[in-house]
Amino acid sequence: MISMKMAILSHVYLLCIFIVAGTADELIFRNVHFNFAKAVGFSWSNCGGDKDPAVMKTMSLSPDPIVIPGDLKASAAGSTAVTLSSPLSVNVTLHKEVAGFWVKVPCVEQIGSCDYEDVCQLLDTLIPPGQDCPEPLHTYSIPCHCPFKSGDYTLPEANFYLPQVDLPYWLTNGNYEIVGVLGNNGQQLGCLKVTLSIHTA
Repeated sequence: MISMKMAILSHVYLLCIFIVAGTADELIFRNVHFNFAKAVGFSWSNCGGDKDPAVMKTMSLSPDPIVIPGDLKASAAGSTAVTLSSPLSVNVTLHKEVAGFWVKVPCVEQIGSCDYEDVCQLLDTLIPPGQDCPEPLHTYSIPCHCPFKSGDYTLPEANFYLPQVDLPYWLTNGNYEIVGVLGNNGQQLGCLKVTLSIHTA
């Protein structure tokens, strides 16, 4: 959960990066969209147009695959040419590799391939206004509440511990592809695509 918060707060792009939805196989295969899955390891890319004002410049996660419970090293750097303010929407599309195909995972109880109307409100819920931003964001003066002023944001490599949590079986092991689209009032501001593998001990 710490890693998910770090991803949300560092640049708002990776909302729910380590969470996929579905309560059973029947959910995974409902309204399925198949695409051939390519070789999977950690990778990322900006998937928006050249005019998108918010872009990721660097990102790293290790080890690969990510092990839960276990240590995680993460770093990221991005920039935005405009102020990111409420309502700041995020559209998340998640796929899981199943038998060599990417299968779109549905949105269940606001977890999975979901549309989030305002991440600013979500951040206020996770971290009440007036409370210091969690480490290492506080150390590097990275804000955790809207508005995010235009400029560069950098999170140097930091160590996190991912604790043992009760995960549903469909999240315990696998390869995942996540696409997050950032927007405001119908205008796309940025797009980030991430592929990663998760392994639970």
